[in-house]
Amino acid sequence: MDSIKAPVDLSHHYSRVTKNRAASSIKDFYKYFAIPGIGNLAGGLPNNHNFPFDTLEATVALPNRFAPTANKPVDPPPSLQIHNSSSKQPAATRVIVPGTVESSDVLRKIDLKSALQYGTAQGYPPLYTFLRQFTRENLHPNVPYAGGPEIILTCGSTDGFAKTIEALSNTWIENRDWIRDREGLLVEEFAYMNAVQAARPRGLNIVPVAIDTEGMLPAGKGGLEDVLENWDESKGKRPHLIYTVTIGQNPTSGTLGVQRRKDIYALCVKYDVIIIEDDPYWYLQYPSANTSSMAARGQPTSTDAQPGQHNYNSPKSSGFPFLDSLVPSYLSVDTEGRVVRIDTFSKTVAPGCRLGWLTAQPALIERILRITETSTQQPSGFVQSMIAELIMGPQLSNDEGRGGSQDGKGWQMHGWVRWLEGLRGNYERRMQTMCSILEDGKYLVKSGRRQSISNEWSVVEKSLMYDFIWPLGGMFIWVKVELATHPLYKKTSHDKLAHALWIHLTTKPYLILVSPGTIFSPTDSIRNGKGWGYFRLCFAAVDEEDVSKTSHRFVEGFKSFWAKKNLDDIEESIQQGIQDGCIPM
Repeated sequence: MDSIKAPVDLSHHYSRVTKNRAASSIKDFYKYFAIPGIGNLAGGLPNNHNFPFDTLEATVALPNRFAPTANKPVDPPPSLQIHNSSSKQPAATRVIVPGTVESSDVLRKIDLKSALQYGTAQGYPPLYTFLRQFTRENLHPNVPYAGGPEIILTCGSTDGFAKTIEALSNTWIENRDWIRDREGLLVEEFAYMNAVQAARPRGLNIVPVAIDTEGMLPAGKGGLEDVLENWDESKGKRPHLIYTVTIGQNPTSGTLGVQRRKDIYALCVKYDVIIIEDDPYWYLQYPSANTSSMAARGQPTSTDAQPGQHNYNSPKSSGFPFLDSLVPSYLSVDTEGRVVRIDTFSKTVAPGCRLGWLTAQPALIERILRITETSTQQPSGFVQSMIAELIMGPQLSNDEGRGGSQDGKGWQMHGWVRWLEGLRGNYERRMQTMCSILEDGKYLVKSGRRQSISNEWSVVEKSLMYDFIWPLGGMFIWVKVELATHPLYKKTSHDKLAHALWIHLTTKPYLILVSPGTIFSPTDSIRNGKGWGYFRLCFAAVDEEDVSKTSHRFVEGFKSFWAKKNLDDIEESIQQGIQDGCIPM
């Protein structure tokens, strides 16, 4: 690591507005507010004694509330995967953020006096300090550029992405700007559409890249190299940004292995592209998926992405076997500092927190800090202080607060990681239940008898109704609907047949709502060409006791739909879909 270089200068990719941003003159004053005894007549701060909140309190889970699953599926024994070894301990405790802690140490002071006041755009100092340490020492201990990355807190992933593209792209308006100035965003051919819909109004070209079951393809027809090397400049500038979800990709559930990351990163260096890595599901990696896929199909989900089979943090460990066992971020191969990683508390605490953070090279974080100073300023002080108290606990001897551990000291780093392990366990068990039922039910089996002049014999016919991969991460199962095996496949349009199936699943007795692939299609050609042939199933939102029942209803809904042999049998569903606006006229 002695020969690592400083990150490259990416300022040529900054937007015109970003280049012109200066530090907030008001925010510059804040560092003086902490001087002991200062008579502060400078800031326009309301008096904290007038805040109507004396304390902030909540009943919270202990970090061992949920049973983890094994990093390696064969170890520990299955019994430890089902029963929480800490189940005899109380499942909850009480967190208290006090009104005031008398201290000038802003990095250790967690109270409402500081949290509910105007603060720094970087984030609430105690929480910022914890997350910076967690990011640099535990999540990404081997970032290969000098000095390592910096972070800034955000109001969730959407906010982080919006600020990143504001920093790194210029708006382009048709009939006003030259086509040669139009910039572009590369995305997977099925993508998380909130990101696409945030970028499109800025005038960015949305450029899909071909994928396989693992994720974005570096080579081959429609792969990243093909798109970049053969870029048609009549459409605008060659894209300089990639937006990608690399673990449990939304919607396809693909998980990108280390070698694939290296191949894509090499192309980004060659063509000067910045990677925006959105990773809300990074902790939800499922080692058992490869094992289960091998048992059911004779091959693993991936030979490259193998969570649980390696220590991915080398030469420096995270200090936690769980984190070391997870397929690492693009940051682990980011020799030039061209990765912006988006993290969030939405999947680890709750979406309503609207709290997350960006990780990138310091120069880029500084530019995003300038954007934050004049926009959101900082995430909610209520949320930041509660998360800080939950994890860190009281930091000072005169602190009347109470953290999230049983003794009131806070979860600490080991407790936070244990919480993440328990969450992974909860979702991995759901994934296993749903995938096992879908695996058993994906064929429509018909039996009958046939005879010739002299013989009679039994016949069993199997029709594949759908297929999927066992997801190595995330919250989703991406189902490919095998409409070609349906009796009506050649008698109506394929998209109408798919929409009729979607409507059919929502009716009694099935009552199953799935997301059609069309809503994840970033372009009209993908939507009309093949988007209708996929469904996204989310096993995460279903209560654990209901996963089996809903999965069986999904399978039964397919079987009953495959029994329809006349167009009249599906016309009612088609008309209902047209009426609801799900099927175009």
